[in-house]
Amino acid sequence: MNTAPLICIDRHRLTIDGEGVTTLVAFHGCPLRCKYCLNPQCLDADGVWQEVDTELLMANVEMDNLYFLATGGGICFGGGEPLLWSSFIKEFCELCPEGWHFTMETSLNVPRHYLEKVTPYIDSFIIDIKDMNPAIYQAYTGKPNRQVIDNLVWLNTHAKHKDKIILRLPIIPKFNTEDDRKHSRQVLIELGYENFDEFEKARKRLVFEELLGMQLALLN
Repeated sequence: MNTAPLICIDRHRLTIDGEGVTTLVAFHGCPLRCKYCLNPQCLDADGVWQEVDTELLMANVEMDNLYFLATGGGICFGGGEPLLWSSFIKEFCELCPEGWHFTMETSLNVPRHYLEKVTPYIDSFIIDIKDMNPAIYQAYTGKPNRQVIDNLVWLNTHAKHKDKIILRLPIIPKFNTEDDRKHSRQVLIELGYENFDEFEKARKRLVFEELLGMQLALLN
């Protein structure tokens, strides 16, 4: 049985990361080192909240089965980079009841075999593109984006539902501009994609930190 390290399980999410009521399962570990990382705990050695096997994860999420079935919701795999744990995700999906919707939130910056293993199970993808310009991407993430491009080409012909692939295109202060984003969008359109989420990276992190602060205040 596969195991994986998690940074959180966040239940009862609406319209954030998939259709209907969703539960976010966020994994520890990421190949990137983004300057405005939303979840820096995924990189910290002490950032693991819990190590789980697939049966334990199921025990944590199956209580929301009725919500998932009634709203067309299900599980969003995030992180960190969830595709690093593709064997775990494949095994978990095979345990799940019919009717659950699976969303993968990913940078796609992983070797192809990770993506191939889980794509047959994933109903929708949310892909954090950042920027299609290789120099901008490298400066912001510390990694080249060649794998991202190759995986986008492959996914375009292998995804279960191409119309349920959303590509995130942020404005990243000090790294890219609106013209850079327009260029990225055009490149992606030429690759066959058409659904985009455009926002300002620093602003999104500020909103996330404010929400996290409110949650911690309630817990205390």
